[in-house]
Amino acid sequence: MPVFEALRLALQTIRAQKLKSGFSLLGVFIGVASLIGAWSIVNGVNRYMTEKFAQTLFGVNTFQLRRRPIFTPNVPDSVWRAWARRPRIRFSDAEALSDGFTVPVVTAWQSSENNTVSYRDKQARDIELTAASERYFEIKNLRLATGRAFTAQENRSGAAVAVLGDAVAQRLFVDRAPLGRNVRIGGMTYRVIGVVEKQGSVLGFPLDRFVVVPALSPAQNLVNPPGILDAFLVKARTEPEMRLAMDQAEGIMRSRRHLRPRQDDNFALDTSEGVQRFWAGISRILVVVLPGVVVVSLVIGGIVIMNIMLMSVAERTREIGLRKSLGARRRDVLRQFLAESAAIATVGAAFGVVAGIALTFLIAAASPLPASVSPVSIVLGVVMGAGVGVVAGVYPASRAARLDPIAALRQE
Repeated sequence: MPVFEALRLALQTIRAQKLKSGFSLLGVFIGVASLIGAWSIVNGVNRYMTEKFAQTLFGVNTFQLRRRPIFTPNVPDSVWRAWARRPRIRFSDAEALSDGFTVPVVTAWQSSENNTVSYRDKQARDIELTAASERYFEIKNLRLATGRAFTAQENRSGAAVAVLGDAVAQRLFVDRAPLGRNVRIGGMTYRVIGVVEKQGSVLGFPLDRFVVVPALSPAQNLVNPPGILDAFLVKARTEPEMRLAMDQAEGIMRSRRHLRPRQDDNFALDTSEGVQRFWAGISRILVVVLPGVVVVSLVIGGIVIMNIMLMSVAERTREIGLRKSLGARRRDVLRQFLAESAAIATVGAAFGVVAGIALTFLIAAASPLPASVSPVSIVLGVVMGAGVGVVAGVYPASRAARLDPIAALRQE
């Protein structure tokens, strides 16, 4: 029997037994849809962590000098205690670094703490109050929707001016223009000179609940003790220049802190690689776990197909005997049942592909993840589905092919 004829007969059988075929392809359908959906989610989160999350935290070709790393999951208590004993980053450290770089870089100071910002009878609570130098906006790539950022002169003089995040401006002023109005921060009055464009959120964390004031303004005492920084930010033009600047920063800080060659650094130089390494570890776990879920679904689907095909062999025993008595060979019967099993699984895989693509678009529309369908996952899903059908159909097909035509014709 030609292959195409076997496939034609298989599709006719599927159409004739819709309910039974539907149950048969359900497992493969779930497995393939899970494969495409999971693959899309992992790809989407990978892109999100690389293009959005890490770059929002640190910026492109940017590193931060800190007392301890900013992203520290699963750190033992002993390490936390060691970090707590480290010296704080001081204004004098930032000045020494700014003077010591030989590569062209942009630098900024930053200290942050949650606080309350108020305007008349309205309050915005748990707002990230950031005391920063004037180049902070450039390094963080913060664009102003209205107004302007503060200048170097305003920073040096400690001017009481503020730039608001979009959420803070919306909360305090609603339909009023915020520029030129005075807000209160920690009991001190600040004049609003700018509002940053809306940024949205990252993995559910809002990015617009902040206020930026000059590093040397009175609010510096609300975020840190006098002369202390949370972070010194450095942005280079290219990654090689950033690496060179990091080496220079390490050398300057080790010299200032009189560290011997074999002593560990008592400061941290953070880049987006830390976040990306953390996600890479999670991604590797997902790559191992998610295929396991898919394999379980496909195995269950294969078992269901095998049982349905065995029932089909039992129900069509007389038909098999009639075909054999009319000259059908064992391989013809084997090919027919294998084609039927593979066709059921392939149809299930095709429906699974459609469901997986729909799931991907739903994720992309309902979440910030840039989930996208991978052509590789579609091809793999169809191949795996058809493969499950062939494997699951081997035993029922071989059982049908071995039937004795005389005994089959006598079967009631």
